Amino acid sequence: MVVGYCVGEISLSELTFISDKMPQVGEYVIVEYDGKKVLGMVESLVRGNDALNIDLHDVEAIQTIARIGGKDYYIKGKVKLLGDVNDNLRLPRTPALPGTPIKLADKEILNEVFKVKNPIKLGTLVNQSDIEVNVEANPVLNRHLAILAMTGAGKSNTVAVLIDQLLGYNVPVFVFDMHGEYRDAIFPNGDVNVIQPKINPKYMTFYEIKRLVSIPNSAVIQERFFRQAFNKAQKIISEGTSHTTDFLQLIVDVLYNQVEYDDDGNISTKTDKRMIDVINKVEDSMDKYSNLFDSNKGNILTSIKLGHANVLDLSQTDESVAEVLVSHIMRNSLQRRKNAVHGSSDKTLDHPVFYVIEEAHILAPNKRDSQSKHWIQRVAREGRKFGLGLCLVSQSPKTVDHDALSQMNNMIILRLVEPEDQRHVQSASESLSKDLIDQLPSLNVGEAIVLGLMTKVPTLVKIDEFKGRRTGGDLDIIGELAGFDKKQDDELERQKQEMDDLGCYDY
Repeated sequence: MVVGYCVGEISLSELTFISDKMPQVGEYVIVEYDGKKVLGMVESLVRGNDALNIDLHDVEAIQTIARIGGKDYYIKGKVKLLGDVNDNLRLPRTPALPGTPIKLADKEILNEVFKVKNPIKLGTLVNQSDIEVNVEANPVLNRHLAILAMTGAGKSNTVAVLIDQLLGYNVPVFVFDMHGEYRDAIFPNGDVNVIQPKINPKYMTFYEIKRLVSIPNSAVIQERFFRQAFNKAQKIISEGTSHTTDFLQLIVDVLYNQVEYDDDGNISTKTDKRMIDVINKVEDSMDKYSNLFDSNKGNILTSIKLGHANVLDLSQTDESVAEVLVSHIMRNSLQRRKNAVHGSSDKTLDHPVFYVIEEAHILAPNKRDSQSKHWIQRVAREGRKFGLGLCLVSQSPKTVDHDALSQMNNMIILRLVEPEDQRHVQSASESLSKDLIDQLPSLNVGEAIVLGLMTKVPTLVKIDEFKGRRTGGDLDIIGELAGFDKKQDDELERQKQEMDDLGCYDY
């Protein structure tokens, strides 16, 4: 079906058309010329009437023209050209002629476009529910992915659909679960393996723990005292002679053993004040981090199971602990995958892993340095060479680190209204045009723009509804409060019945 005709100057990458019919933004069209069959996507539409132009200011004239010739309007649109369907979607070297008709792409062509070797089914076309949208799995796994949306736009459902599809390929997915959404989830294609947020300190570097207790690089003497205590504490743990599994407490004990006391039992002035400063810093950190360490736990990476959603439950930890865990796991993963690939050490991670980082704006913030951000950036830059994939998930794209976001070669973008969010995402993605950005506020819940190396063409997708079970989402506050009153009434009735059964009566 012809939906319009090319007009004006036509380039190799886009064209303008005029129509008397109303196509839909996101629909695919075909432009045939010079033996080519070029696929395009409608990216923008406007409707106008030459008689009712913007320079007309007479209200009565407007009413008259609208009554007499109100249907005499035109439709103008812009099409992004995607490539010749007969030449593996390569862009042609010559543009179409003005006047060339534009036709809707038929189902057979679109099915061929979305046919991939290792499909991940995300959903269907927004404008054609009978066309399945499949993306290629390998580019998702090794070229990284960002899932971005405002709150309530369908982000969590999209993540769950993606995880379930990857489990079907036996992929070990590792989720940094900030809100406990996935620990009790049920995935049709695999099981959940819940991992507790604990680290054995013997697998941590000196610099990781030094950062926890806030000893700056400039404090050379403090660092020396702390290094001596750190090394001795690790030796005690490795020998199995520790009286405690609290690593920070063990470091404090080691430091206190070096403190000198006077005859009254007070700390002697002979004791270096900088050692006392170190003790104070470690003790200040104990309340914050004591639950992080477990000297009986193995390396977290050995807990990862193939074909499982490996969920690190961070819902009961604060952001500082989450940052420590993320940086520790990212650092170890990268080093151990390098060891596995190069054979340089027996400390290896023997299989690829796909990491899903929820609340990426917290763990990889745009305007604040953190260890978790540093190692997320490292994995984003180097991970694809060693089988480590990343998925950054956020409802606040503008506060996600730009460098990390720009390494995400695939994006699923649901509804975004905030202009700064839109600009930040566009600056991080080469394939996101201004016209597509303009569509983001008008997307409905569950609708997304999908683009990147995982798909042959940018696509407007209605994401499938997740068929399993997960927690999260908005609470039914009214229902919960109503239920609370009923629980109280039921409890009073139960107590009254108990009294009656015991023969206790009021007279």
